[in-house]
Amino acid sequence: MGLNQRHILCFLYFIPLLIFYCPSHVYGFTFNRNYYELKGDIVWEVPTNEKVAAITFDDGPHPVYTPEILDILKKYHAKATFFLIGNRIEKYPYLVKREVKEGHELGNHTYTHVSLRQISYLKFLDEANRTEHLIEAYQRPQLKLFRPPGGGLNSDIIDIAKIENFEIILWSWDQDPRDWATPGVDRIANHILTHIRNGSIILLHDSGGNRSQTVKALDKILPKLQHEGYHFITVTELLRMNPRYAELFNFGLKNIVSPQ
Repeated sequence: MGLNQRHILCFLYFIPLLIFYCPSHVYGFTFNRNYYELKGDIVWEVPTNEKVAAITFDDGPHPVYTPEILDILKKYHAKATFFLIGNRIEKYPYLVKREVKEGHELGNHTYTHVSLRQISYLKFLDEANRTEHLIEAYQRPQLKLFRPPGGGLNSDIIDIAKIENFEIILWSWDQDPRDWATPGVDRIANHILTHIRNGSIILLHDSGGNRSQTVKALDKILPKLQHEGYHFITVTELLRMNPRYAELFNFGLKNIVSPQ
C-alpha cells in the first residue's frame, strides 16, 4: 500500500472519532452560520441598499479611551453601540451616562467578560441578566443586544438567549481589524476602509488594554468613510432597515429612551 493510500485510510478512520468526540454544539456554531442567521438567532451584519454601518465597541467603559472615543464620535456626528461589561458599568457610571446622553446605544457583554463556550446555563443567565439590569438603569433598549466575549457560543447558550429575548450580535467576518492586538493605527484603519460595505458591523474595543491605536484609527476612518457617503448608526437602527428583523420590533416599544 502506497503512502498516499495509508494517509487517506488514516484520515477516513479518524473522521468518525472527531465527530463523536467533538461536542455537537461546537460543530453547529462553527459550520452553520446560515442556519442561525436565517433563523434570526445571531446577527453578523445587516444587508441593506443604504450606505450605513454600525461601529461597535467592546469591553468598556474605560476612563481614558472611552471619553476619547466619545469625543471623536461627537466630532463627526457618528453614533455607535457600546457592548459593556457589567462590573465596569458599576465602576464608571458617569461614562455610561455620557454614552446615553450623546445618543449612543448600550449592549450587554456579560458581567465579568467570561467565556461562554463551556459555562452552565445558570452562569450565563446570571452574567447576562445581571448586566442587563444595570443597563436598564441608564437606557431602556428596544432590543436586549448581547455580544458574547470573544464571540464564544454554543447551541445551548444560543437557545437560552433566544428564550430570554436576547438578540446575539456578532460582527461582519471581514470587519475585525484585531485592534486588541495593537497591530498599528494604519493597519486597523486600512482593514476597515478596505472591507467596508453597506450594513457592516465593525468590531472595535474601548477597553481591555491600551486602545490608543483604536482611538487614532477611528479619527482616520470616520471622515474618509463619511466622504464616501457612509453614515454611522446604532445596531438597532441598522436592524430596523432590513425586513428580516421586523418581528423583533413587534412589541409596541417606542424609540430608545432614558428612564424617567
